Amino acid sequence: MREILIPADRLSARVLELGHQITETYRGTTPLLVSILKGGVVFLTDLMRSISIPHHIDFLQLSSYDGGTKSTGTVRLLSDLATDIGGRDVLIVEDIVDTGLTLQYLRKQLEIRQPKSLRVCALLNKVEARQVDVHIDFVGFDIPSQFVVGYGLDYDEKYRNLPYIGVLDMK
Repeated sequence: MREILIPADRLSARVLELGHQITETYRGTTPLLVSILKGGVVFLTDLMRSISIPHHIDFLQLSSYDGGTKSTGTVRLLSDLATDIGGRDVLIVEDIVDTGLTLQYLRKQLEIRQPKSLRVCALLNKVEARQVDVHIDFVGFDIPSQFVVGYGLDYDEKYRNLPYIGVLDMK
């Protein structure tokens, strides 16, 4: 690891804050939290424990990486939702938004299904890497355009278990 970008205690504190914000935004409703697998599952589990209103969860699996450190630019749907989102308040829970291509694709796919509302919560936001304009309603951290791992994010299926966000030493 080249450096620890976000230590575990800062992650925990920020996820708690995001949970409180989401609770207030959705108070009086039962939102559906949609986690993007595999990287988003660690974030989702901590986030859902910090949300104090009833909510449901579901999962999607998308891919724009083929084992490397750069997006291929092509988004593939590997596994779809089990829940009908028509008329539901939906919150996409993303581990990281970098180019914006995956999120843009996902929003289009979900909007076709006519949810009542569709918002996005991203733990990490790489503004410098953005190729398309996407809106994120809840942002954990803005980070530089570096390849990061830990807290669910991986490189070649490794490092997901790290309790912090670190910059991978690619040497």
